[in-house]
Amino acid sequence: MNVPSVPGLSPRFIPNSERPVCPRFIFVPALSSDHISTSFVERQNLTMRQQMRRFTRLTLGFSKKLLNLKAAVSLHFAYYNFCRVHSSLRVTPAMEAGLTDHIWTIAELLSAV
Repeated sequence: MNVPSVPGLSPRFIPNSERPVCPRFIFVPALSSDHISTSFVERQNLTMRQQMRRFTRLTLGFSKKLLNLKAAVSLHFAYYNFCRVHSSLRVTPAMEAGLTDHIWTIAELLSAV
């Protein structure tokens, strides 16, 4: 495919790194540095990126509508917490937290929605 060249523009898609960022302020109680760790959040982000193709870069599995993205993320977290047995816990996170007493099937999960 012959793409006409435009001075200063690349024919390849390059994610914009010069986008202005709007800071958000979140007020939390004062914590000592002994209780602050981002490893749990980073691990959750990695799991989400690995299991949902919508969050990988330059993919065809994107959501055209925000509503579809929200539904996919909600379904992922519901499955992750109620249906999937975690090897470190040997139960689901919902069972460990006392929210349920059994591992949910996919049918139970979809009927709960």
